[in-house]
Amino acid sequence: MSMKSVSRRCAVACLLVAGAWSGTAWADEAYPNRPIRIVVPVAPGFNTDNLARLLAEELRKNMKIQVIVENKAGGAGGSVGADYVARSKPDGYTLLFSSPGPLGVNKVLYKELGYDPLAFTPISLTSESTNVLLVRAEAPFQSIKELVAFAKANPGKLNYGSGGVGTSTHLSSELFKTQTGTDIVHVPFKGSAATVTGLMSGQVDMFFGELGMSLPHIKSGRLRALGVGSLARHELLPDVPSVSEVLPGFTSTVWYGVVAPPATPKDIVDKLSAWTVQVMKQPEIQARIRDLGGHVIARPSAEFGKFMKDDLAYWQKVIVDAKIPRQ
Repeated sequence: MSMKSVSRRCAVACLLVAGAWSGTAWADEAYPNRPIRIVVPVAPGFNTDNLARLLAEELRKNMKIQVIVENKAGGAGGSVGADYVARSKPDGYTLLFSSPGPLGVNKVLYKELGYDPLAFTPISLTSESTNVLLVRAEAPFQSIKELVAFAKANPGKLNYGSGGVGTSTHLSSELFKTQTGTDIVHVPFKGSAATVTGLMSGQVDMFFGELGMSLPHIKSGRLRALGVGSLARHELLPDVPSVSEVLPGFTSTVWYGVVAPPATPKDIVDKLSAWTVQVMKQPEIQARIRDLGGHVIARPSAEFGKFMKDDLAYWQKVIVDAKIPRQ
């Protein structure tokens, strides 16, 4: 073989190798090459929506990727938006940002659910918010013990509001009833904001509301906080005991996370998970979420998947123990 032929073959081989490397680089850079859409299964203004928009803003700013938020509210427990994402192409361009209902509890509560919450591909567990047990300022009870004593002495006379069936505000109250052995009537509203209004106007007697949303009403004196849902006292209400000080082990919190459609490729999942965890761990983001009554968790995909299964098992027991009928 002549030196000229060898040189020619080497040149061709080098071009092929270079092409392969450039192809690999192009493939790595190809995602994302268009806007990523984060679907929120509730209407604008809810805490889930606010947190999703905060995440999208930080991804745009820090990761230099295009992200848009789209609200798809409606259906049983937010099932419209969740079902839409479950049926979307698993290419990393349509994601779901949600609280526990659409990502687990709905599987137990609703008979005809068009998707399997545990079939989603987990991306990241982002944060957790604390609930707070609220009553009106003029309510006759000053503490959890007084509330429980009144409820036991007057079965069926008290009622509690919730943001709807399957929400943390509903299930937390049912857990409270089970652990205290009380009979308190459920009055569902369309969202937590409407429930707070109902509490202040006297339509209901108590409410496990989101701390961030409830704080202005507590500070103004219109509502009284009897206990926070975190295991320890919360820094935003240091003088308010945790419910667990009276009912050991009781918690009332709500987590938020990002998932992708079933069968989303691992390389895309890994990218999305790393980006989400990175932006959530920024000090300024942690401070903003802390002001909303929550705290950042920022767990990657694998940990989030196990967390969702464990969380569903926990609330399934609460639902069974409280004898909540399937809808």
